[in-house]
Amino acid sequence: MTNNTARHRYEAVAQSPDLAGFVDYQETSELVVLTHTEVTPAYTGQGIGSVLARAALDDVRDRELKALVICPFIIGWLRHHAEYRDLLFNAPAPAVGDESVRS
Repeated sequence: MTNNTARHRYEAVAQSPDLAGFVDYQETSELVVLTHTEVTPAYTGQGIGSVLARAALDDVRDRELKALVICPFIIGWLRHHAEYRDLLFNAPAPAVGDESVRS
């Protein structure tokens, strides 16, 4: 996975130069807005979307930013990956003693 800053998207390249998929984004000094995920039809069903979601959110975390997710695919992916909820710009803070939130 690479961050193609010129095109404002994270890209997954399966076999160079084949683009397997991408996540479009917009960025501010504090926030990355993840707008759209697309997987090339030849790579559908191979987990490329999940790899892209994880890599994009890991990059947001590494850069100490927040994510505003409007992409329906990544919203659905986050339902199964609570470990990334702390990155969400629009997420409520966890309640004190909430054991469903793990560090």
